[in-house]
Amino acid sequence: MGISVHWSWLAALSCLLCMAGEVQCNCTETNMAMAGGDYKLTNKLERGSILVYHCPEGYYPYPHLARVCQPNGRWNPSPKRFSPQRCRLVECPDPNVMENGNVIPPQEKYFVGNETTYDCYSGYTLRGSTTRQCLPNGKWSGSTPICSRDSGDNCPDPGIPAGASRTGNIFGIDDTVKYTCNGNLFLVGSSERVCQENGQWTGKEPACYYKHTYDTSLEVSEAFGSAIKDSLTTLESVDDTQEGRKIRISKNGTLNIYIAVDISASIEEKHFKNARDAVLKLITKISSFSVTPNYEIVFFSSDVYEVVNILDFLDGKASLISVMEKLSTFTIGEKNAGTDLNTVFKIFLDRMAFIKRRAGEEGFKEHRHVLIFFTDGAYNMGGSPLPTVERIKNMVYMNNTSDQQKQSREEYLDIYVFAIGTVIFDDDLHPLTVGKDGKHYFRMRDIENLQDTFDEIIDEEEVKGLCGLHKEYSPDKTNFRKMFPWVAFVIVQVTKNRCLGSLVTPRFILTAAHCFKFGDTPEHVTVELDDGDGRVKRVKTFMLHPKYNISAKVDQGVKEFYDFDVALIQLEEDVKISAEARPICIPCTQETSNALKLVGDSTCKQQEEHLLKDQIERLNFLTRKRETVGLKDVHAKLGDNRDECIKHALTAKGITTKDERVAVTDNFLCTGGLSPQRDHIACTGDSGGAVFKNYELRTIQVALVSWGSKEMCIGGGVVESDRLSRDFHINLFKVIPFLKSILGNDLNEYAPLTFLEN
Repeated sequence: MGISVHWSWLAALSCLLCMAGEVQCNCTETNMAMAGGDYKLTNKLERGSILVYHCPEGYYPYPHLARVCQPNGRWNPSPKRFSPQRCRLVECPDPNVMENGNVIPPQEKYFVGNETTYDCYSGYTLRGSTTRQCLPNGKWSGSTPICSRDSGDNCPDPGIPAGASRTGNIFGIDDTVKYTCNGNLFLVGSSERVCQENGQWTGKEPACYYKHTYDTSLEVSEAFGSAIKDSLTTLESVDDTQEGRKIRISKNGTLNIYIAVDISASIEEKHFKNARDAVLKLITKISSFSVTPNYEIVFFSSDVYEVVNILDFLDGKASLISVMEKLSTFTIGEKNAGTDLNTVFKIFLDRMAFIKRRAGEEGFKEHRHVLIFFTDGAYNMGGSPLPTVERIKNMVYMNNTSDQQKQSREEYLDIYVFAIGTVIFDDDLHPLTVGKDGKHYFRMRDIENLQDTFDEIIDEEEVKGLCGLHKEYSPDKTNFRKMFPWVAFVIVQVTKNRCLGSLVTPRFILTAAHCFKFGDTPEHVTVELDDGDGRVKRVKTFMLHPKYNISAKVDQGVKEFYDFDVALIQLEEDVKISAEARPICIPCTQETSNALKLVGDSTCKQQEEHLLKDQIERLNFLTRKRETVGLKDVHAKLGDNRDECIKHALTAKGITTKDERVAVTDNFLCTGGLSPQRDHIACTGDSGGAVFKNYELRTIQVALVSWGSKEMCIGGGVVESDRLSRDFHINLFKVIPFLKSILGNDLNEYAPLTFLEN
């Protein structure tokens, strides 16, 4: 009891000292609870820690989103007894600002779930949405309703977004409209727009946000793709109010991408991790195409931590793989209290200046620059970045002062800001954005889905035929086709044989020869590969490797001999290529050299050394699991490890030879067993499936599943190997002449692959 009294006395004394400002103290959780929600602390109750409130979807913390622990042990803002913290229903901006029409129902306030309808006065025509709903993110669904009439104006009525006021009602050439937001809303977009000779308004359609308003992943996906300008074509917007576009990637041009991620104390660790992973997804996604941008990637607080210097890319010293490894392993150490956003802009400016000196004035004109920031804008060091942004604009715009000259260079610079964090300094961040078209400022309540968002911003129409492209998702029945768009299910009706196969061109499926028995005909074979038409694929013919002979070594003690166990199925019609159905890459083709980014006149040997370079090479193959597929992890034992692996073939049924090399020729890769890790084992039904390796976001098939020493599962499934079980896969590098004779043969019936000369 004495100790307790003594401690209480010390605590009381410390509290009095804190109140007097003589010592620094921790905060307490007294009166911090919130009705309807909860909170998290960024650094327990220590000074500088941020208390972040969280509410269910459709609600937001009120009256404060967060509090900061001060050195005197008090929270700022401090809790008020008569204004307790609670979760409040999300409110949308007032839509009753529409001119020349009615908003039904008229209400003083509109909350999440409320619906409105719009009609126009006689003589006016409605553009935009006729009905809208207040969404959980504090925005209205659809597009701004506008009541207008044909008045002979050069530009259409630009409308008034919900919650806004507009000055200017004449829409002729060079006429200006200006926007402000009402009440405690703030403006995102262009506060001023000018009518141009082409009948379009300058700038971006404005919107009014509350502090609880945020952009959804879908909105970001539609809008963020609007302005990365390296050798891409922006899609023209049909509706003036809908500015979302997708990036179209082509092969030419020079694109410099500068990325900065805020790791200051005011950013929650989960936001940092999600931003880092999103950046990794973005550069991985872009790198899977034929363009190769140069990257500058930094993390910053009061100091700047450089992951990659763009000059190393220009000098050929930086590899994208090493950059991705550094990025994926970068973690936050002890967070610094300060944030210096301006220094980051200055570093990017210095990099541009160096590129300009190296490329020369004319060469620099062809460089496009994209700056992407993830930050809450709470900078307290280095001053405002606005002057530095102006210097960047002057450099890229070549100091052109006239509006016409400046507009000709605007497509060469974009600055995006992804505003993340609990308390966002919009007024400081929004003026930093730069770009001619589309939205450049995004308020992210939760960026967990930003990886998938970046996955969707690329318009793959121009590159969808590239082999091996795929998307990284967890395989389930809704998305496994995007992860493994090349997988095919082969069924032989008479024998009920079920195999897997891989789409290698729009017309051909690669599978195992032993899937077919003597007497099978093309009409007995069907291929399931969903390319959107919902029909099984009819087979024109199938061709087995001419050297495949299952009885070839019966007299040598091998009842079933599977060397050259490879076949090609020719479909009657081309598969419709899309994100859900497109070919895998196969060895010794120019298409695979492009996927591996092998420059110059590459060789088949180079590809093999690139893909099967280690003594133990990690590979994958698939198994069918009801309506989806399962992924199996295996390790090919190569070089000195191969002999130990293939000797287990002697334990297989039907093999009596004492020499494992009689059954397992050099044409096979060997997997299975427990070393160096426990492999998965092939099941019946896995035969013919691709044994593959992923290179960034391109999949290259190096072998196909043929046979195994031990039957451990029937009909598919993810099953682990035991000590003696081994699988043997046909190495595609060993059967290139057969593949080339069919897939490289230009008979004007189908597009052939381009096989390498050597």
